[in-house]
Amino acid sequence: MRLFDYNRAPNPRRVRIFIAEKGLKIPLVKVDLMRMQQLSPEFRQINPGATLPVLETDDGSYISESLAICHYLEDLHPEPNLLGSSRAEKAQVIMWNNIAEQGMDAAAEVLRNISPGFRGHALPGPAPIEQIPALVERGQTRVNQFFDRIEQQLKNNAYLAGENYSFADITLMATTEFADWVETHAYKTRPALQRWYTEVTARPAANA
Repeated sequence: MRLFDYNRAPNPRRVRIFIAEKGLKIPLVKVDLMRMQQLSPEFRQINPGATLPVLETDDGSYISESLAICHYLEDLHPEPNLLGSSRAEKAQVIMWNNIAEQGMDAAAEVLRNISPGFRGHALPGPAPIEQIPALVERGQTRVNQFFDRIEQQLKNNAYLAGENYSFADITLMATTEFADWVETHAYKTRPALQRWYTEVTARPAANA
């Protein structure tokens, strides 16, 4: 098994943290996004969508998309449970994970439409998409609205999906750090988010 990875990108980071929480050792294969290696013919044979992460399984098949990879690994290694145990808990984890991904998308809308490094590639994938500067302000509004919603959830819950640490927290941690790239620093003005962020980043797997 191998994980195609880029250490600065938030989606591969989610999977690395998940792997670390499970106590697994999976070799990493670096794909340099800054050098556009994800667009190479060799990598597009692995993932035509030209995105990271991608898990190469022991049977030689490839799985892209962070949640799909983590579902696969959870099925192989059920403990510690990170995707919910009961039917209700599983639904809450997936629900809040999807909500946290919306925050990541909002931060990406800002970054990809303002950063010179994304000129001609304002959306992930191989298609050339030009930046739209007018989307920056909308993205910033979306980011702040997202974190306001998260603050309310964390006021009443130890973790994002309830009382247990889960993949939803991993996604929110990656989203919170990714939002710092566009100078949001959401936890500085939201006490519940600050409490939660201090706790989850103290976990050893957060360094993965």
